[in-house]
Amino acid sequence: MNLVETPSAESIPLRPLNSDTLAPWLELQPETVKRWITATGFKADAGKTCLVPGSDGAIREVLVGIGDASEGMWDFAALPKALPARAFHLDAELSAERANGAALGWALGTYRFDRHEKKDAKQRAVLAWPSGCDRPRVESAARATFLVRDLVNAPASDMGPAELAESARATAEDHGGAVRIVVGDELIELGFPAIHAVGRAASPDRAPRLIDFSWGEPSSPKVTLVGKGVCFDTGGLDLKPSAHMKLMKKDMGGGAHVLGLARMIMSAKLPVRLRVLIPAVENSVSASSLRPLDVVPTRKGTTIEIGNTDAEGRVILADALTEASSETPELIIDFATLTGAARIALGAELPALYSNDDKTAAELLAHGERESDPLWRMPLFKPYRSLIDSKVADLTNATESPLGGSITAALFLQEFLEPEIPWIHIDVMAWNTRSRPGRPEGGEAMGMRAVYALIEERFCR
Repeated sequence: MNLVETPSAESIPLRPLNSDTLAPWLELQPETVKRWITATGFKADAGKTCLVPGSDGAIREVLVGIGDASEGMWDFAALPKALPARAFHLDAELSAERANGAALGWALGTYRFDRHEKKDAKQRAVLAWPSGCDRPRVESAARATFLVRDLVNAPASDMGPAELAESARATAEDHGGAVRIVVGDELIELGFPAIHAVGRAASPDRAPRLIDFSWGEPSSPKVTLVGKGVCFDTGGLDLKPSAHMKLMKKDMGGGAHVLGLARMIMSAKLPVRLRVLIPAVENSVSASSLRPLDVVPTRKGTTIEIGNTDAEGRVILADALTEASSETPELIIDFATLTGAARIALGAELPALYSNDDKTAAELLAHGERESDPLWRMPLFKPYRSLIDSKVADLTNATESPLGGSITAALFLQEFLEPEIPWIHIDVMAWNTRSRPGRPEGGEAMGMRAVYALIEERFCR
C-alpha cells in the first residue's frame, strides 16, 4: 500500500488546497513561488497537483487540489503513480474523515494486478500515515478491496469453484471461522438441487459447490452474506456471443464481494454472528447441461422453469437465499453480477440496490454517500411479479419481455426469502470499464464499504 509509519528526514510535504484556501496561502509565499504557481496554471482543482521547487531546484513541496469531503479520497488516489519515487507526508491538519480518505485513496491508488506479469521492481512514492487517521480501518478497507480485485481479475483457469472455495476457506480460517464446503452430488443429497443443476455440466475438477462459513459468537446478532459465484459463464446452451462472454471471469464478483466484506467484519471483530454463503459453479456446455424449458427443483420446494440457461445466477442464489433465511438472521445481504439490465439502467459504476425494508435502504444510501461508495435504489415493483410466473412450474428464470430485467430478477430472488427478514440485494458490475485514479480498469469492489458502514452502525453503536 506504500504507506509508512512516520515521515523520514527527506520527506516532502503534500499540501491540500482548494479554490478557497489557495489564494490566502499564495499571499504568504515568496514572489518566485507566486510566479511559479501562475506559470503552471494550478487552480487547486480536485485531483490536480503542482510540484513546487525550492531555491536549489529540488522539490520543496507538492500542492494537491481537493474537492468535497465525500469524494476527497479520490483526490489522493492518482498520487502514488504520478509523483516521483520519494517519501511524502501531509502538511495539514485534517479531520478524521479527511485523513482516512487521503490514506485510503493513496492505498487504493497503489493497486496492480501483476500475478501474470514480470515483477515490477520500480520504486514508488510512499506516504507517511496521516495524523488522526484510523489506520486499522483504512488498512482493512484497502486489503478487502485488493482481495475483491484480485479474485475478480484472476483468469477463470486460475479461479474455478475449487479455487474460490479455497480462497474462502483461507479468509475464514485466518480469523477463526468454521468452514463447510458441499461439493458435487452431495449438493443433491443435502438439498441444494438448483446449485447442482446449474453447475453439473462442468468437468469434475470444477464441480459445483456451496461455500458456507460462520464466524462470531452464536448469541450475537446474525448477519448473513450471500454472493453469486459463477466462476465462468458461457451462457450454457443459450450460448453467449464472444463479445459478451469475454469478461465472464468476473461473474463470481458477488462471491468476491462477500469475501471482502466478511474480511472487513472479521478484522474489526464486529459483534455479530456472521454467515457467508457462496454457491460456486461454472456454467458450462456439455451433454449434462441444463436445457431451455427444463424444470429445476429448489431447496425451498419451489420449482423453476429454465426460460434461458444464461439466467443461471438467480437459480443458484435461490438455494443459497433459502438457506440464508432458515436461521432468520437480522439482516441478509446478497451481492451478484446478476443482470445486464442493471448496467443499461445505471451504467457500470453505479450498483443497483433493492431492499424490502425502506429504513435499511435509506441508511445504506446515506453510508454510500459518506464512504464515496454510491448505490442507487431500484423498485421491487409488485405489478411485475406476474412476469416471472411459469405455465408449467412455480417460476421462470427468464421473462418473455426484455424490459425491466433487473427488477424481475430481484423479484425472483425475493421469492426465496422470508418476508419479515430485512434484505438487501446489490446488482453489481464488479468491473471498472475505464481507469480512474484509484480505480484501474478491471475487477472492482462496489458498495462494499457502504455495506460495512451500515453493519457497523446498526450492530455496534
